[in-house]
Amino acid sequence: MKRLIVTADDFGAAIEVNDAVEAAHRHGILTAASLMVGGAAAADAVARAKRLPGLRVGLHLVLVEGVPVLPPSVIPDLVDHRGRFRTDMARAGARIFFRPEVRLQVADEIAAQFARFQQFGLPLDHVNAHKHFHLHPSIASLIIEIGRDFGMTAARVPREPGRILKDLEPTTPAASPFLAPWTALLGLKFSRAGMLTPRHVFGLAWSGAMTRDRLVGLLNHLPAGLSEIYLHPATSNQFADAAPGYRYTEEFSALTDSAVLDAARRSDLQLGGFADFQHASAGA
Repeated sequence: MKRLIVTADDFGAAIEVNDAVEAAHRHGILTAASLMVGGAAAADAVARAKRLPGLRVGLHLVLVEGVPVLPPSVIPDLVDHRGRFRTDMARAGARIFFRPEVRLQVADEIAAQFARFQQFGLPLDHVNAHKHFHLHPSIASLIIEIGRDFGMTAARVPREPGRILKDLEPTTPAASPFLAPWTALLGLKFSRAGMLTPRHVFGLAWSGAMTRDRLVGLLNHLPAGLSEIYLHPATSNQFADAAPGYRYTEEFSALTDSAVLDAARRSDLQLGGFADFQHASAGA
């Protein structure tokens, strides 16, 4: 049996994102969404989620390129002069690794985002991080340590099977060889903590460009076991903090396209959120 989670990241970032998430869940194959609790439209996202009991909602932790939950004065080493998270991930990652006082600030912000999610009153389906910053070993350890107290049971490990992408589009660039050891370490950390993680995740190489044809191709070539496909749908390509070059509306259209719906109706494919597969073996 093939099991699949179809996730929209950046839920709560903007009304345009929330509109697309709701429509793609009601009329398409979207089964889950990852919520930015500090997003400009987070309250609107939560209200929609409470009207959509079948939509599984998780926490999209933001530690770079976004707005913190804590006051900037409490986490001075994580923010710039505007009070927003820094965008220089490599430098931020080094500070987190080498400076204990910075790790304490990261821990406080992670705990605050978990607490904000809990205050919203939604069941916690899963956890991941914006820009996959949870690949950082210190951040991953803090997420596990803090997340346990908030009922965290599932997470994303961004391990993408390049062979399948190459079969669908031979010109797809190969993943960086530097990524493999970090995904392996992250998978090991989550496994030891008893967290459910999909064996295969799709959305890295085609981030912001998960077109209808690519989505149909993945649905028709899914490997056995538990997989996740994540996208960034929105009803407009232009909204506050939209990523340059992302084809938001095309991804939204793909989720509700008739060819995609037909491909998802395979008898050997089960759709759901992380919570729906908690008691099924990820490798089955």
